[in-house]
Amino acid sequence: MASQSGFIVRSQMSTSSSSEKGFSTLSEYMGEGGIGLGDELVLLFEHIQYACKRIAALVASPFNSSLSKQSSFAGGDSGSGRDAPKPLDIVSNEIILSSLKKSGKVAVMASEEDDAPIWINDDGALLNWIIYPGRKKATLNSLQSGAKLVAAGYVLYSSATILCTSFGSGTHAFTLDHSTGDFILTHQDIKIPPRGQIYSVNDARYFDWPEGLRQYIDTVRQGKGRYPKKYSARYICSLVADFHRTLLYGGVAMNPKGPSSSSLRGKSSQFSC
Repeated sequence: MASQSGFIVRSQMSTSSSSEKGFSTLSEYMGEGGIGLGDELVLLFEHIQYACKRIAALVASPFNSSLSKQSSFAGGDSGSGRDAPKPLDIVSNEIILSSLKKSGKVAVMASEEDDAPIWINDDGALLNWIIYPGRKKATLNSLQSGAKLVAAGYVLYSSATILCTSFGSGTHAFTLDHSTGDFILTHQDIKIPPRGQIYSVNDARYFDWPEGLRQYIDTVRQGKGRYPKKYSARYICSLVADFHRTLLYGGVAMNPKGPSSSSLRGKSSQFSC
């Protein structure tokens, strides 16, 4: 058992080939964890890890605020019904795109910072791509069935940087150890608790919600639901942060449809429960 950055890290590997450090890094887990990942996916995640570390360093930098002063990022509304992109959003998007290009294992990238999916190259071989010309090709290849997913995940940038991922056999969280630059397995096989006690929704829009949703929130807030617990509100307005908390502690996170239903955000519904 080892202490890293104020929290306890327990060994998640028992094989003799595990690192002398006594715990598993993301690279070790993918390479030796017995989960049968192909070399191409392992290589891709190495590039994703690198991008995440660059973004984490940018988030933690005292010079981060200077990004807002760069005129190339200035601007108002995005013109597509979304909030205007922030400078850090744009820089992070460029870092991710650069890493995916360099991996040589990705054919198309879709991001909310771009108006349409970006076609990267024809050599990305992790999926069977549909071949169409130009922008249409990128869009159609981004709309494949979720049943074809080989991996999914997100990264939370906060006081700790946490990369949470699943390769189809459980969900695992890896926390960045800044002293070594490794993502360390800190939460293995995460499962949402059967019942939570937190609801995550923008209460400022209460009177814009459907009547049924208002009744539900009133009920759980007063502890008059099926389970006699008074729910507490926690709302960060970040899908990753709100989802991550829900994954660990249970509850419900939502972004219900409001009067501005013409926007992409207005069409969003329940994220997790």
